[in-house]
Parts: sequence; C-alpha cells; structure tokens
Amino acid sequence: MRIEMPLERPVLPLLGPQRVAADFGASYLAAAIVAFLFSCTGPVAIILSIGAAGGLSESDIASWIFGGFFLNSLITVAFSLAYRQPLVFLWSIPGTVIVGPALGHLTLPQVVGAYLVTGLVMLLLGLSGWVRRAMQAVPMPIVMAMVAGVFLRFGVGLVHAFGDDLTIALSMCAAWLLFTVVTTMGRAVPPLIAALTAGAVAIAVEGTFQPVAGALFAFAAPNIYAPQFSWTALVELVIPLAITVLTVQNAQGIAILTANGHQPPTNAITAACGVGGIVTGLVGTVSTCLTGPVNAVISNTGEKHRQYTAALMVAAFAMVFGLLAPFFTRLLLATPPAFIATLAGLAMLRVLQTAFSASFGGRFTLGALVCFLITVADISIFRIGAPFWGLVFGVAASRLLERDE
Repeated sequence: MRIEMPLERPVLPLLGPQRVAADFGASYLAAAIVAFLFSCTGPVAIILSIGAAGGLSESDIASWIFGGFFLNSLITVAFSLAYRQPLVFLWSIPGTVIVGPALGHLTLPQVVGAYLVTGLVMLLLGLSGWVRRAMQAVPMPIVMAMVAGVFLRFGVGLVHAFGDDLTIALSMCAAWLLFTVVTTMGRAVPPLIAALTAGAVAIAVEGTFQPVAGALFAFAAPNIYAPQFSWTALVELVIPLAITVLTVQNAQGIAILTANGHQPPTNAITAACGVGGIVTGLVGTVSTCLTGPVNAVISNTGEKHRQYTAALMVAAFAMVFGLLAPFFTRLLLATPPAFIATLAGLAMLRVLQTAFSASFGGRFTLGALVCFLITVADISIFRIGAPFWGLVFGVAASRLLERDE
C-alpha cells in the first residue's frame, strides 16, 4: 500500500544559476529592496523595544536579529528555489510582542525552551497535514483581538514619544504622513523609510546620538542558549506563539500569494517554520513564519514565474544584515528612545487597524472584546501571561454567549 506524504512536492528539476540569472531583472531588484527595507526598519525597532524592556543585553538582541535574518534566509532560498515561488521566511512580529511581557518574569533560556517546543508543534502539524484544522481551532476575530491587545502598547508608545522628544516624533510622523498621502512620493520612497530618515536628521540636529564606548562596527557572533523547559513558560507561550504563526502570519502570507496566482505549499511551509523555529530559537530568535508584507511586495511585481528571484534577493540582503547584526544593534540602541518608539509605532499603525477591523467587524465580537480586555490588562494568572488567558476566556465567552455564531 502506498502512503502519501502530506508535504507538497517541489518543482523538479531544480533551477541552476544560469536560469536564475536569466529570470532576474531590474523590477525584481527594486521590489526586493523595498521589501527588505520594510523588514529591517519597523520590525527591527520592535525587537529593540521588546528586548530593552525585557532586560536583554546588546549581545542577546544582536543574536536574535542574526537568527531572524540570516538563518531564516536559508529557508527562503531553499523554498523559493524548490517551489519557484516568492516564499520569504522571517520571524513572527506578533510573537515578538507576546514574548515581551514574558521576559519580565521568565529567563531567556526558559523562553528559548518555549521556542523549541513551539517549533516542534509546527513541525508535527506540517508533517501530519493537520494545519488547516489547527488554523480553524480558534475563531479569527478572537485571535486578532489578542494581536490588537499586544500591539496596542506600540500605538500608545507612539503618542508618548511626542512628550519624550517632540522634535523627533513630530518630524518622523510628518515625513511618514507626507509620503503616505502623496502616493507618487510613497512609491519612490516607502513612508517608513522617509520617517526613519527624518528621525536621523532630527537626531543629528539635536546631537542626541550616543553610541556606546568601543568600536561601532562588528560582525555577528550569535549566542547559543541551553534551553530550560518550564511548565509556566510552555503554557504561557507555546499556544499563543503557534496560533499567531499559523493564523496571523502564515495565513496572511498564504492568502496574499494565492491571491496573486501562486499555490503556496501550506504543509511544507508549516514544517519549515517548525524547523526554523527550533534552529533560530537556539540563538534566541522568536518563531519563524512566512512573512505577509514582504511577500506581498514581491508577488505584485513582474511575471509570476520570475518572482522567486526577488525572494532570493531579499534573502541575500537579509543575510548581509544578519551578519552585521551587532553593528545595526549598536547603531539603533544609540538613538533616543523616542526614535525607536516612533518608528515601531508607525510600523504598527496599519497592523493595529487591520487587527481591530478583523476583531470587531463581524462575528464573535463579545469573545473578541473579552480577549482584548484581558490581553490589554496584562495581568498574569498562575504566572501565565495575559495573551494566553485572553484566548482562553475569549473563546469561552463566545462558546457560552455567542453560540449562534
């Protein structure tokens, strides 16, 4: 009897360098640059904000960034070539925010242990073919309410940045608004890059750039962490991390690629996120995922069968960024807190808008509200963080009070 494996088969024969070079072009390079610049600005600011608030050292943060960019790019190269699709893997932004409060009462090795177990769960889901069942286990409005709750602090942080440093916050928001409203300018320079540039100019004028003593430039020397498996950490982090990777990040990326004419290998992607989560977790990086915004940019450019080359170029840029993670970490940590808060807040505005729309625009609104309130309250029960309890009580509220839905 023949047993079918749930993993989707790659496209054979594998492409050689000459075919890849022939498929590449200027439009795919331009799309890759835009997509990469998005990934290395706001999302990196979120890592710096979470890491600094959680007491992580510069070395810990640099190791996290190395794993997120360099190691995940190896998966990007392998999958984009194997399936001839733009399949860019990075790290989970909602997962990063979920981990933030946990770092206040868990050690980094305990968090790493949760990363590894989450990776194992993802791997088993991919190999078993149960991905779609898992994605339907928790209603999407309740999941997005949790996302809205954990991201809300970045919106509030953006407002507080005006009180901390009006010049930096105002100049960055004005640049972002200008390049967002004037679409011709926004197509030439992404609004977030314009905001970053305006902030850098404001910092130079104020003279508030304060690098640490010693050399600023350095290559990556990632830390390897020995995981510790704590029941508190596993209960608090594994389920929320797995749910956000599956139903927020991967689901978004798969939907975008499908809408643009691709057939993304859902089971193989999930298994790859599992393997990636285990490997990158050992250097302190949050769970691997299929990124939505980056794949959206590169899958809207040029001919469908050539878009994989843009993913390869994004991976090349990301590898260089990962190798220089200590340099970029020191560079950004030397900026005023208002700069990081504003950059992270601007990066999250659209995500917050989407999360609120998905949470309260249709069904399960009461369960979503319960989940949102518990997550925002950020009160641990049995030393287990609020995002987990938000999901638990949100689903319970919908089961009891929204049965018809």
